Amino acid sequence: MTPEEMARLHRAAYDDRPWSATEFAGLMGAKGVFVTGDARAFALVRVLFDEAELLTIATHPEHRRQGLARRLMEDWQAQAAAMGATRALLEVAADNGAAQALYLSCGYREDGRRKGYYERRGAPPADALLMSRPLTHGQAGA
Repeated sequence: MTPEEMARLHRAAYDDRPWSATEFAGLMGAKGVFVTGDARAFALVRVLFDEAELLTIATHPEHRRQGLARRLMEDWQAQAAAMGATRALLEVAADNGAAQALYLSCGYREDGRRKGYYERRGAPPADALLMSRPLTHGQAGA
């Protein structure tokens, strides 16, 4: 996927603060960053040493509830484990129940909280939940 394609999909998926093509291009040029997915849904991940961080995951509203995000989670975790990552990290808005349910079902547990991290249009900021899980090569989607 190109940075422009990722920005279009991100804008459709997130109305509060979508990322720009310039931001995606900058991230894609960084060491250890990879993307998995297609025009319906994608995940952007960074692997540094033994940790993999889900930078963002986006599913176009027309393609939600089809299992795409779960498949992306399994795919990026397997890729990260193959690259040597033993731990996966992510953050999610405390008011995003659907994403939290996905992450919990993928074995993530809450490690901490960043108060007022996500700005909201016309609403108070939302906390960010910090979540992680171990990765084992061959068992990343378990």
